[in-house]
Amino acid sequence: MPTLAVTGSTGKVGGMVAARIATAGRRQRLIVRDASRAPDLPGDVAVADYLDRRAGTAALRGIRTLFMVSAAEKPDRVQDHLTFIDAAREAGVEQLVYLSFFGAAPDATFTLGRDHWATEEHLRASGIDHVILRDNLYLDFLPGLVGDDGAIRGPAGAGKVAAVAQCDVAEVAANVLLDPEPHLGKTYSLTGPEDVSLARVAEIITSRRGRQVRYVDETLDEAYASREVYGAPAWQVEAWVSTYTAIAAGEMAGAGGDVQSLTGHRATSLEDLLVGPPSGEFSVDRRD
Repeated sequence: MPTLAVTGSTGKVGGMVAARIATAGRRQRLIVRDASRAPDLPGDVAVADYLDRRAGTAALRGIRTLFMVSAAEKPDRVQDHLTFIDAAREAGVEQLVYLSFFGAAPDATFTLGRDHWATEEHLRASGIDHVILRDNLYLDFLPGLVGDDGAIRGPAGAGKVAAVAQCDVAEVAANVLLDPEPHLGKTYSLTGPEDVSLARVAEIITSRRGRQVRYVDETLDEAYASREVYGAPAWQVEAWVSTYTAIAAGEMAGAGGDVQSLTGHRATSLEDLLVGPPSGEFSVDRRD
């Protein structure tokens, strides 16, 4: 029976992690909300939702090492995280690798970064040996910031972001899961190879995609007004806008070497990433 479990395998990053583990020859248990969407990989599938402690405990019986992505964005997702960590502890999980967020802190400007901090704190208090992977914004989503008018709009000012490629995050996570002991108790910051402003992002997209893109630095009032058209709840709009204000505050900058040290290669740059087709719409902090 598998002793390694992966959540989020129906999503982009979790799916890549699961595929890498399968390629390495390890059987795994995929923890999913819908069994029909689970990738066809060696191992087994268990159905559980983070908020259902009983189902989570049952799904994690016999698992030693767990990869946990964050739940879908919603106002009470921290409680979902805490419930699932408690289920893991009850099931006897010994090692938990959590996909957190860069600069997670109780007072993070990016509102969802506070969710991750609360989750990390609960994990630390749980007694489960753990590894925390704090990834930056995804490089893959940056092209999705471009509006129909060719503009990236937001109150980021001249701030910079050390955005990271999803493939690099997945490679790091898989490597850690396959040999977790050297990493237990550590927190890694997963970033791209450099800090870039959104004005520079616009220049790179223009250069690589052949479409003229520009950055428009909005005021806070303009940022909230321009997003009213989506009809999103206030907490979600606040998360969207705070992505940019966190960049302006310098909280998304700080390119480091953890990706290279954990994968053996230089982190992917935006220029490297844009040799392929666009990867879809932008989401602030969605893992599955």
